[in-house]
Amino acid sequence: MSKVLIIAEHIDGKLNASTMKCVTCATRMGAESVEILVLAIDPAAVAAQAATVAGVTRVVTLANAANEPALAAILAPQIVEVAKTGYTHVFGPSTTFGKDLTPRVAALLGVGQLSDVMEAIDAHTFKRPIYAGNAITTVKAPSGQLVVATVRNASFPAAATQTPVGIDALSIQTELPSHTRYVGLASGSSDRPDLQTARIVVSGGRALGSAESFALIYALADTLKAGVGASRAAVDAGYAPNDMQVGQTGKIISPELYVAIGISGAIQHLTGIKDAGTIVAINKDAEAPIFEIADFGLVGDLFKLIPELQAAI
Repeated sequence: MSKVLIIAEHIDGKLNASTMKCVTCATRMGAESVEILVLAIDPAAVAAQAATVAGVTRVVTLANAANEPALAAILAPQIVEVAKTGYTHVFGPSTTFGKDLTPRVAALLGVGQLSDVMEAIDAHTFKRPIYAGNAITTVKAPSGQLVVATVRNASFPAAATQTPVGIDALSIQTELPSHTRYVGLASGSSDRPDLQTARIVVSGGRALGSAESFALIYALADTLKAGVGASRAAVDAGYAPNDMQVGQTGKIISPELYVAIGISGAIQHLTGIKDAGTIVAINKDAEAPIFEIADFGLVGDLFKLIPELQAAI
């Protein structure tokens, strides 16, 4: 029997969609039990949201003053104690949060971690991308050993909703480390949709030429009510902040519509958008690699085409 424990990612009292995608992975795997663990000072609000995720059989919570802010070094020992109570799998999202936390959980449990699961064949057999997504490998985890894995967000849709299931508060005794301390958090704020969950994403590349010209991307994105991304070249040039980078060394996304403007289509960038529904490319170079995967391509000067496109919309 597969009993999956999913670590909830949340911020400001809201459950992140990455958690619902982990649930989809667990249900497709055929797990008999799928439970979400919420760690917070007061987990009630997030737990209530988690209880309505389709496929979840139970929500468990751990309330602890040390859980705010959410430091991986503090959360991991608590998760390990819960995981030891009969679970066969521990899943976390393949986000900054999950990539920081899940390896610590695996290390404390003395098992290896499986990264970026994109398909669950059965309880111990999974597929994941390698070589920048150019190949897919099938990995079989040892039977009889707890499986710790991160789930690739772009490969699974968010689970739907259901009638709320039960919520149980847990109490554990474990020593929490003191070698990690919270210094501060610097993060960008935006009214635009989150890049990793947006239905539509508009990205700009080095061809924009400057941070000032990148305003064209923001304007088009606002018209489309879209998230905003950037190629690594645009980020390295200072046109856009690092948290907007899409690609192998940035964010892996799967919007319904992806608009790539002034992006040549290096393999590292294409890795981040392979799961997009429809890809539209605008570039003055008709031989740009981005056109090889684009569903729709427009060759021309982006500085003329973007205003025309926006006016038409």
